[in-house]
Amino acid sequence: MKSNVKVTLIIPCYNEETNIQKGVLDKIGNYTNSNHTFGEVLIVDDGSTDQSKSIVKEKYLPNFPKFRLIENRHLGKAGAVISGITHAKETYAMFSDIDLATPLEESEKLIEEVGQGYDIVIGSRNSSRDGAPLFRKIMARGFIVVRDILIGLQGIRDTQCGFKIFAKGKALLIIKKLKVSNQDHTVKGSSVNAAFDLEFLFLAQKMGYKIKEVPVVWKHVETKNVNFFHDSIETFKDILKIKYYDITQKYT
Repeated sequence: MKSNVKVTLIIPCYNEETNIQKGVLDKIGNYTNSNHTFGEVLIVDDGSTDQSKSIVKEKYLPNFPKFRLIENRHLGKAGAVISGITHAKETYAMFSDIDLATPLEESEKLIEEVGQGYDIVIGSRNSSRDGAPLFRKIMARGFIVVRDILIGLQGIRDTQCGFKIFAKGKALLIIKKLKVSNQDHTVKGSSVNAAFDLEFLFLAQKMGYKIKEVPVVWKHVETKNVNFFHDSIETFKDILKIKYYDITQKYT
């Protein structure tokens, strides 16, 4: 691993009081505090209506010097990640889901690859999706088939794992071209659909960036922020939008 790789870790947060009380931020803080590759940790609050922000401010910011809190209005997960990339101070920006379904120790695999010259490295869950309900496994495979037919993403299997790292400068260039995921308005309820990951990686390939998919440990964690059937319908609509913008040359 190249010693000059410096990373901003982005943690999207929307009404995560329960996860925070389970100690996920303690795990994140302890791991990054002793790992000099991580220069900062941005907890991007997506307009939480519970006590998430208060707990972060009162308990975590004073005790973990690498932590910073970014307070957004409710834009959805895509908006939180985009905000984190925009505010990142380091050369590379990495995001992880707050539930730590993929342990942070797995970040070493991704960081090793950007150190070898890749622009984007994405975590990939194993095909068995340990712990996930059967219907989710079936729908996930169906999603891959539909995605590949409509927009391709050649060579990438798992676009949706919440564990990715980007070269910040190139990520910002991609963000400027986003259309489906370029949200500038407040959303209602939880919003974790697949549009951002799909459109971001689709554009990255069109722009010729070097992408690597790396297998990581992953354990299914149930979350109130995911409505699988609703999100699947929204994802299909977003794939059609990406296809439309591509064939009408709106991404140029």
